Amino acid sequence: MSYEADLIADRRRLRGRVTVWRVLAFVALLAVIVLGSFLVFGDGISRSRPHVARININGVITGDQRTIDLINDVRKNDAVRAVLLRIDSPGGTTAGSEMLYDSLRRLSEEKPVVAVVGALAASGGYIAALGADRIVALETSLVGSIGVLFQYPDLTRLMDTIGVSVEEVKSSPLKAAPSPFEQTSPAAREALESLVRDSFDWFKRLVRERRDLDDTQLALVADGRVFTGNQGVGLRLVDQIGGEREARAWLTSEKKIDNDLPVREWRRRSRREALDVFSAGAFVARTAGLDDLAAAVDRLGGSIDARRLDGLLALWHPEPQK
Repeated sequence: MSYEADLIADRRRLRGRVTVWRVLAFVALLAVIVLGSFLVFGDGISRSRPHVARININGVITGDQRTIDLINDVRKNDAVRAVLLRIDSPGGTTAGSEMLYDSLRRLSEEKPVVAVVGALAASGGYIAALGADRIVALETSLVGSIGVLFQYPDLTRLMDTIGVSVEEVKSSPLKAAPSPFEQTSPAAREALESLVRDSFDWFKRLVRERRDLDDTQLALVADGRVFTGNQGVGLRLVDQIGGEREARAWLTSEKKIDNDLPVREWRRRSRREALDVFSAGAFVARTAGLDDLAAAVDRLGGSIDARRLDGLLALWHPEPQK
């Protein structure tokens, strides 16, 4: 009899411990869900109030659709009064730079945009700056690199050394040219030069139109070199030396944007950031034996709206000294 009583008491204590752990797991799960909701939806709260938006253009420009979508979201948001475009980029593909430029021009038609250059706005990065209404840079920022680049390897000597050859059949001599497996023919080189010239002419037209340069002024800056921000002011590539403070002052004086408006950084969150939070919540619930709740959290994470997520090169690519 005593044995049965002890067994019943032990079972009650065990059930009590399990209940405590389940309560703790439930509290932890709630915390995870609240955090996940903040990560996914929290930006929407601050973005619904009047503010100045900050968009960052960093690294190599590829025409990433998430960035284009982000710019379009800023354009459509009535709470955004102006935009600070922070640029730190060596450029990227010409097509990607053109896509970015076009989206920024559409944005600037509806809201004032100031490009604020950090360390570098070269080539495609400078094309992005041209999409703004004004360009502000530090004295030591690097800007310009107005030019187009096409690079490809020549592996023919290496292949000769190791005794490997590549056979091919193609419809015409210029198909898949240039190839790293054969010497570039004069016709193929001429075709490539034509592509580069055409894209370069487009780049120069942008600079001429957006910076209001004549032929002589354009010739001074369109030789592919980079300039400091200080030099850029004299060459009319940059409007003003400074940073965000100077950009805000210009927005206040010229566009009547309240200088007391807060700056909100807009960035496209990856879907993985949100899903990782919900996955952690499901793991906590499953560990506590709350399988039904874990399944519900998994479904919640899976239902996140994906819309909430966030060739030729126009690239500054200095060659190493030989």
